[in-house]
Parts: sequence; structure tokens; C-alpha cells
Amino acid sequence: MSAASSGTVPFGARLAAAMDEHGPLCVGIDPHAPLLAQWGLSDDARGVREFGLRVVDALGGRVAALKPQTAFFERHGSRGLAALEEVLEAARSAGTLSIVDAKRGDIGSTMSAYADAFLADGSPLAGDAVTVSPYLGFGALVPALDLAAATGRGVFVLCLTSNPEGAAVQHAVGSDGRSVAASVAAQAAEHNAGASPLGSVGLVVGATVGDAARSTGTALEAVNGPLLAPGVGAQGAGERELAQVFGAARSTVLASSSRGVLAAGPDAAGLLAAARRSAAEAAAALRGPR
Repeated sequence: MSAASSGTVPFGARLAAAMDEHGPLCVGIDPHAPLLAQWGLSDDARGVREFGLRVVDALGGRVAALKPQTAFFERHGSRGLAALEEVLEAARSAGTLSIVDAKRGDIGSTMSAYADAFLADGSPLAGDAVTVSPYLGFGALVPALDLAAATGRGVFVLCLTSNPEGAAVQHAVGSDGRSVAASVAAQAAEHNAGASPLGSVGLVVGATVGDAARSTGTALEAVNGPLLAPGVGAQGAGERELAQVFGAARSTVLASSSRGVLAAGPDAAGLLAAARRSAAEAAAALRGPR
């Protein structure tokens, strides 16, 4: 079940069930210009709409989650956002969890408005979870965290990302002696305390960040929430790399693949075969000895 609303099973539990059924794979829906051209689609709102709906049609009910990247829709204005709304509705109809990759982060009433847009019941832009940025302070995310909890949805908080520029912020040490990343993970863990099998506050942790978790003192195994991990399997990180990055937390990893699967389109059978192959590769890499 993918539709979230008050009183539903929490997102973390629904995601854990979907991962058990379909494997630990989330497929991104990233209709960037070169990929649209490869699929024979126009670089406009009509093209991104067709792209997104084709992905949902091919993979809906067959993968643990789908993750539309909002920027590729937003760049086409109001028509692009309307296309995103249709893609999210299609995912709901297919019974597939959706993670809206918006990476929003602000303070006060602005953060509350972002929460309403992506997490409120009845919002056409609401998926089952949303990615958020904690770099105005983790406490600034409270409107999103509270609304997600109230509606059975989830959030994924940026923690340790694979871009080189991220380390300047994420590895920085505060006055309490903890790194920013360690603090983010610890506060996520507080929100997930007592949840089973997974809490609904996850982290975004790149699968290719090496020993960053260890070197920054970031206790991923204590988070008790899903770890959204770009870079698993065919994308570059295998069993050895995952053991270094995630250690004992590997059972909570949701591998994220975009181009690795989408490059097999637009043929639906090709997309499904690529997704199943990526899910199998991710599962094999995440099962290795710890």
C-alpha cells in the first residue's frame, strides 16, 4: 500500500515490507534532457509527463519505491509540476511507494509550507516520503517531521553525500565535539526510538563515501531508519565498499538507481529487466559478511 494518510501504517514499516517483497531498490525518475532525447521525447512538460508515466507503468508494483526528482519537473514551470502530480498519482494507483526528491530545507512558516506541499493529506505533490536538507539546523525540520508522523509518511534527511563539496559541511565539528553528520544521525535516531521494523526518519548516505561514517563518528547502525543510498551495485559500490560505508547498518539500506535503470528505456520490458537486475545486485552486495 502506498497511499499515506492519518492512521495508516507508518512509512518505515511500509517501506520495510516493500523491500522484503521487491528487494532493496528505489528507482529514480529523472527526466533530464539527454535521457528524454534518448527516449525520443521532447524536452518540455509533455515529455517529462510521458517519461514519468512510462516508468511508473513499467515498474509500478514491481520495485520497493520510485523517486521522482522534482527539479526535472519544476524547470518546466506549472505544466511540469502538473506532470509531477500525475506521476505521483500514478504511483499511488500502482500501489508503489514514492519518495519525492525535493531536498527542501528552511525555517518557520516556510518549512511548514514545504511540509504541507510534500507531506499533507490531500496535497497533489505529496508522496509517501520526501528528502529534506538539515543545514539550517535539524530543529528547523520539525514541521516536516511532525506532519510526516501525523500522516504516516516519511522523511529522508541528507547526512553524508558523495559530492566532494559536501564534506566541508557534513564533516565539520561543532562546539559539542560532534561532526554535523553525527549530530544529524543522532537526532534521526531519537525520532525513530522504539519503531519496528524501521522508523520513518531516514538518512541519505552515499554508497561511495568510503569511511566517512567512521571518521565522522556517525553511528548509522543506531539510526533505526532507512538509509537511502545512491551508488550501490552497478553504480559502483559493491560488497566491500558497502561494508566500509554502512557496516552493521547494511540491512536498512535502500539502494537508489536512476540512470542505471532508466538507460534501458523506453521499452517497458527493458526497464523492468534492468530494475530486477539492479535489485538483485543490490541485494547480493548488501547480504555480504559484515
